[in-house]
Amino acid sequence: SFAVVSYAMMSAVAGIALGTTFQLAHCVEDANFSEPPADGIAELPWAEHQIDTTVDFAPNSRFLTWYLGGLNFQVEHHLFPKIGHVHYPALAKIVAEVCAEQGVEHRTKQTLWQALQGHVRYLKRMGNPVG
Repeated sequence: SFAVVSYAMMSAVAGIALGTTFQLAHCVEDANFSEPPADGIAELPWAEHQIDTTVDFAPNSRFLTWYLGGLNFQVEHHLFPKIGHVHYPALAKIVAEVCAEQGVEHRTKQTLWQALQGHVRYLKRMGNPVG
């Protein structure tokens, strides 16, 4: 029926959008991945770990920020999960300033295309044998 097909299409579009969003924020060349320490104690403080393992993308795209519910500001989403996503663009500027003051790298891909390219480069690197 029309309702079932419509629901399936909407679910597919939403699933692809969410899956892609999380790949672009976490599985890119700029995000760091560290092995869990043997003693179970993280090397970096919690907030610094969040910043180290996540990447913002397309911060100037009002459409993507709206469509993705602010999840293109993944760093701010991790640091401030209880703050509404409409505040993420302003928070991103503050977080970037504080990171610069503290010597912590706040990673951002300026466009969706740059984020997609970073993801493809990451996938290529992961597909190569270690050697």
